[in-house]
Amino acid sequence: MNKDIEKDIKQLNSFLRGELSAVQSYDQCLEKIESPQLGDTLRELRQSHLERARLLEQKVSQLGGKPSKDTGAWGGFAKLVERGATAFGEKAAIMALEEGEDHGRDDYKRDIGALSAECQAFVRGRIMPEQQRTHDTVSRLKKQLQN
Repeated sequence: MNKDIEKDIKQLNSFLRGELSAVQSYDQCLEKIESPQLGDTLRELRQSHLERARLLEQKVSQLGGKPSKDTGAWGGFAKLVERGATAFGEKAAIMALEEGEDHGRDDYKRDIGALSAECQAFVRGRIMPEQQRTHDTVSRLKKQLQN
């Protein structure tokens, strides 16, 4: 396997760990959400992260790599944030999710340049638009809960 492909696999797996962490964070927040409408929205956002994880797993496999199954260090941080947030209710849970969405969006923007042109096109076309959408949705939810 050449060095460029190895580099792509490593970076895509990093993105994959972020998506797995996001799914885990949504799971933890959903346990504490009482509003059916809010719960439905969060489940839909969780599903978006799950689909991105699936796409990243497929891409890593196509490149000959082994997809990551662990959330890594960010997953541990997310657990701590969500535990604290869910203890304080829906508003704090949404704030914690927004932090995670910020982190995910920023990771993609910062690290996409490390990928080959082919993988950059994949991430820009299939992953980043959904990341922006979930980020924007959580930001809107946060504003609604503050009113």
